[in-house]
Amino acid sequence: MKIIIREIFTLFICVMFLLAGPGVTNYASASELEDWVYDRYETELVGFAEARQGWRLQDDPFEEDESISETRLQLDVSKEFEWGIAKLKGDLVGDRVLEEVRGELRELNFSFSPFDFMDAKAGRQIQTWGTGDLLFINDLFPKDWESFFIGRYDEYLKSPSDSIRISLFSDLINVDVSYSPLFNGSTYIDGSRLSYWNGSRIAGNDRIFNDDERNSFFRDDEISLRLSKTVKGIEMALYGYKGFWQTPEGINPDTGRGIYPRLRSAGGSLRTSIFSGIGNVEAGYYDSHQDDDGDDPFVRNSEVRFLAGYERELAMNFTGGVQYYLEWMQDHPEYESSLPPGSERKDEYRHLITLRLTRLMMNQNLKLSLFAYYSPSDEDAYLRPKVHYKISDRWAVDAGGNIFFGNDDHTFFAQFENNTNAYAGIRYSF
Repeated sequence: MKIIIREIFTLFICVMFLLAGPGVTNYASASELEDWVYDRYETELVGFAEARQGWRLQDDPFEEDESISETRLQLDVSKEFEWGIAKLKGDLVGDRVLEEVRGELRELNFSFSPFDFMDAKAGRQIQTWGTGDLLFINDLFPKDWESFFIGRYDEYLKSPSDSIRISLFSDLINVDVSYSPLFNGSTYIDGSRLSYWNGSRIAGNDRIFNDDERNSFFRDDEISLRLSKTVKGIEMALYGYKGFWQTPEGINPDTGRGIYPRLRSAGGSLRTSIFSGIGNVEAGYYDSHQDDDGDDPFVRNSEVRFLAGYERELAMNFTGGVQYYLEWMQDHPEYESSLPPGSERKDEYRHLITLRLTRLMMNQNLKLSLFAYYSPSDEDAYLRPKVHYKISDRWAVDAGGNIFFGNDDHTFFAQFENNTNAYAGIRYSF
């Protein structure tokens, strides 16, 4: 599958140069090139080029000192037809940390509306729903956690999925259904770029974590459902999912490789204006039905998850938001009794509190932000400070950090303490 994606992306780059043709050199600016492509082919072309560099602030014996060192070109092409819209978006990345040049196909899809009450999109696409701010319960679409922890733009936290999505609209209720014939897992921390807790110690590129991919079409499939409606300013939604845990939450005891256990989930959310701000509540039940009794130490137990958040403007151009998040492990006594001797024990309840502060200055061209996670149960924390400055309509620079704290190496954020890093980037958009 990865080879096919690279071939498609390479073809994409070639097509772009063919579209441009020899006349491309006659255009001095990016805007002139955009206009020329649209006038000639009625095709919209946008994108960006950027360079990004980051460094570890602590010694990590298993990883490079550079947390990120890459240049990236993104091209985003869309064309409107009588029957709908075709879209193609991809990145070409030169990655010095992994010492590779690769193509990343972000989107390749077709959107159309066969009826006034129906929208459809088929192909590779970015999907999201739910009410959390960088916390996810009913959003079980794939994520890229490596990108999140090393300083890429937040847009790269959302990974693409190969799906068919249908949206139905009515006065009674709105329905969204997304079907993927093949499981789309998240990019997780495997030691190739970031060190992690491997069950007994901190490991990194000395012990890469491998998984058994689910790669059987229509057998390893996923389906996601959302029913939504807004009543008197209250956005309400119900969700359902049938597929797999998005990261390897199980272990094959014979091989030591990660597995993706089957997962079913159901949940709901509410969001509305309250006290001059926006409040939201979301909950979900994760049914890890390959371990119905909770006594299999090699498969993650079922969970109840809950989230409540509130965001409002604190002063002109200054906003703040807080969230409380809970993971409640089901069948916790059975989980404890099944643990092998010497294993680290997880708490029945994991609590998490987040804080977001955002300040806009200099005619909103300068953005200062801080996003902080703190877990009182795990006694660990994660801070994401960031500065973003828009030099012009096309040029922007940013700098920030990913700072991890914790007392115990086996807790979620503390395991990444040696990956604490600072980064900076410059981007030219066209």
